[in-house]
Amino acid sequence: MSLTKYNEKRNFDDTDEPKGKLGKSKEGLAFVIQKHAASHLHYDFRLEMNGVLKSWAVPKGPSMDPQIKRLAIMVEDHPYSYKDFEGNIPEGNYGAGNVIVWDNGTYIPADDSYNESAENKMKADLNKGHLSFILKGKKLKGEFALVKLKGQQENTWLLIKKEDQYASNEDILKKNKSVISRSTLEALEKKSEKMVTTAIEKKK
Repeated sequence: MSLTKYNEKRNFDDTDEPKGKLGKSKEGLAFVIQKHAASHLHYDFRLEMNGVLKSWAVPKGPSMDPQIKRLAIMVEDHPYSYKDFEGNIPEGNYGAGNVIVWDNGTYIPADDSYNESAENKMKADLNKGHLSFILKGKKLKGEFALVKLKGQQENTWLLIKKEDQYASNEDILKKNKSVISRSTLEALEKKSEKMVTTAIEKKK
């Protein structure tokens, strides 16, 4: 997937989402999870790879319990700068709804025996349909895996927490505030509704 698909789906005169351009972290590969109240609430899991954010929509959100496997639907690549996007996508636009940055940080491949760059290792594993990586986030920590489901639709994966010191059966999703603004998604929705109402009243 390229950023062409991302750009084609969006009207940048109407949304504050960043235009599709390549980018790169100065130190470490970035990851971000955005909580997104679109037509259905979900969590967008994104890994920096080759200048873009490889992206999966996780309907039920990540879990720290290795016994719980979360469905993850691979979607179009997003631009690197999308990792900082938080706010409202107006009605009538693709993915309309509110977005907060639920978690962010850096990641590395779980297997440290690779000879090439971490990025090339991840890209090769992506092509194989099995990624193992260690997240160093504010909420998510430790080893996870993304495994492509064989015999299913091409974009269907599972997000799985691996057994390690960070594994837990506590519900990590109860930590519901943005790691950037400290706002909850519900607070952002109320703010957005108020702004829309004010804009309508001004037009009267």
